[in-house]
Amino acid sequence: MRYFDAKFISSYGLIKQLPKSEKTEIVFAGRSNVGKSSLLNKLFNRKNLARVSSVPGKTATINFYSVDDVFFVDLPGYGYAKVAKSEKKRWGSLIEGYFRDDRSVGLVILLVDMRHEISKLDLQMVEFLVEFQLPFIVVLTKADKLGKTKRCEMLEKIKIDLPYSDQICIIEVSSKTGEGIDRIKDCIEEVCEFE
Repeated sequence: MRYFDAKFISSYGLIKQLPKSEKTEIVFAGRSNVGKSSLLNKLFNRKNLARVSSVPGKTATINFYSVDDVFFVDLPGYGYAKVAKSEKKRWGSLIEGYFRDDRSVGLVILLVDMRHEISKLDLQMVEFLVEFQLPFIVVLTKADKLGKTKRCEMLEKIKIDLPYSDQICIIEVSSKTGEGIDRIKDCIEEVCEFE
């Protein structure tokens, strides 16, 4: 897959705007400020294709990127406190509406900040993905920001708190150093081979 050829396609703020799902879609989901845009840029080996913001909760739309014959879908981050309730509700509707829209989801990449315990919202997302039988992996972001001992502690804690952790592919990742990026690509390409 030629990740460097990734192109931004479009942003959608309402479910009814979404184009019909005709290609395999690799979906990125996670809390606000978890590092989705940074991870996408690292994956595409591009600096600013996905807009990175210092303000959490900035991605308020569903953003589509294209690589070869696959769409990469960046969902709005969930759980950021400093936005109006109406905006949070709209984001929630966008995320749930996307998954209920009969999309060709090849893989969901659920991002969790490794520096923190798994949140209630992350657990709800895992349960949702399991209930809807959507294939997913868990990517622990910002791994480079933890020392070796703390990193081992957090990985163990996350594995204990994460339901079905023994059945889930968990990848530790750093958008800064590139750690784990090749493993994510392997998961994506494995899925795309069978589509």
